[in-house]
Amino acid sequence: YRKAPEHNLPAAYDDAWDAINWIASHIERNGPEPWLNENADFDKVFLAGDSAGANIAHNMIMKSAGDDQIRLKFSGLLLMNPFFMNDEPDELISFIFPSSKGPNDPRLNPACIAIKELAAGLVCKKILVCVAEKDFLRERGVSYYETVKNSGWNGVIEMVEIEGEEHVFYLFKPDCEKAGELMDRISSFLNL
Repeated sequence: YRKAPEHNLPAAYDDAWDAINWIASHIERNGPEPWLNENADFDKVFLAGDSAGANIAHNMIMKSAGDDQIRLKFSGLLLMNPFFMNDEPDELISFIFPSSKGPNDPRLNPACIAIKELAAGLVCKKILVCVAEKDFLRERGVSYYETVKNSGWNGVIEMVEIEGEEHVFYLFKPDCEKAGELMDRISSFLNL
């Protein structure tokens, strides 16, 4: 997706939505990509992302709930060290997303959404939230988990916390033991 500051938000959301629509164009097995037409299992579709990508994945699930044209049925949502705002203003967000309402923008802060709206928008069966103990965004991931868990959403949400690690540690140390354990947990989530 296009990145800020050259392309301010919501460009990244728009690009992700375009990608989902492109994938959905293959459901009838006559889309532009032959490999997807022949091999994709559209009964098992997950959205996933880490950090800002986790925020985008959450928002794409929510957006698909209100779009009858998207015929994808999402099996799950995987959020790795998710970036969400809390109730405090953020100068960086003000700079890269000038049209947002800051902490009151549901794209950035799912906790500001009415609980019933959040539960209705999560059109998937399960969610895995992965946080790291020393991540500066840890509390926001935990808050997301708690908010969804208490929303009345009719799915299964789980949270995994990796002790002693920082934000997206698995990208910087992909061969470490904890990264391997996390990938095993993710694999189980995706294959159940």
